[in-house]
Amino acid sequence: MELDYIREFVTLAETGSFQEAADLLFVAQSSLSRHIKTLEESLDVSLFDRTTRKVSLNRYGKLLLPYAKEMLRIQYDMTTAFANERHEIQGTVTVGSIPMMKPYHITDVIAQFQKENKSYNIDIIEADSIQLIEMLRGEKCDFAFIRETDDSDNEFNKLAFAEDRLSLVVHRSHPLASRQTVSIAQLRDEPLLLIGKDSTMYKLCIRICHAAGFEPRIVFTGRRADNIIDLVSKEMGVALLMETPASSLINDSVRMLQVNPTVTTKISLAYHKTHKMNSAAMHFLDLVKSL
Repeated sequence: MELDYIREFVTLAETGSFQEAADLLFVAQSSLSRHIKTLEESLDVSLFDRTTRKVSLNRYGKLLLPYAKEMLRIQYDMTTAFANERHEIQGTVTVGSIPMMKPYHITDVIAQFQKENKSYNIDIIEADSIQLIEMLRGEKCDFAFIRETDDSDNEFNKLAFAEDRLSLVVHRSHPLASRQTVSIAQLRDEPLLLIGKDSTMYKLCIRICHAAGFEPRIVFTGRRADNIIDLVSKEMGVALLMETPASSLINDSVRMLQVNPTVTTKISLAYHKTHKMNSAAMHFLDLVKSL
């Protein structure tokens, strides 16, 4: 049983698309299809239910998946052990990330990679998703943890890492504070505090306000969510922030409300489709895939 085929099986299981999986794996779709067929023949079962556009695991595929992931993890551990035994730096991986790394456990991945891999260096660059995408285009980083607001961009390969939803932070004395949810339209006349103008979050908030039929009244933009929440606590206005990082910063003077309809974003690990990776980058990618 080819370990590369196992890796391809796991990627296909996670994406549900032969084309998307082939892009992530840097292989032709026809080759991927042939490899999966070979794997199925070796096990004498079909692993996927196939439709014209998507594939999904059947009961045999679901049975194989945890074993397949464990096999990849063992390979990662073995490669790590041999690289560390050589006692020399084998390469450096450069990873860009949105600043909110801790709430999404990106720092956990970075720390785990550096702790386990003494023979590889890792450089971290913090920036907004817009700047990170430009860095990827210019090949100034190998990977970038970016925030995505839709699925329309297919310029890069992407691994889904986390998901979050937009929330509204208000002072506890605000008329909306007694509600569990609030619509964007209800913010028409509210003073808004937003993440900086050159950010993905700013563009998202402006877009949903326009979709609700009004021009937002913005009274402050800043780069740090803790400063924005502090200003909300001082009754300067209300803030649209992502729930995961905001929830760790909430204090007794403010409340966090859900936005209806739900507005979600994804944190993805993006990397170039054609850029050749060094051994450090390949190893980092193997770690993220094994999580």
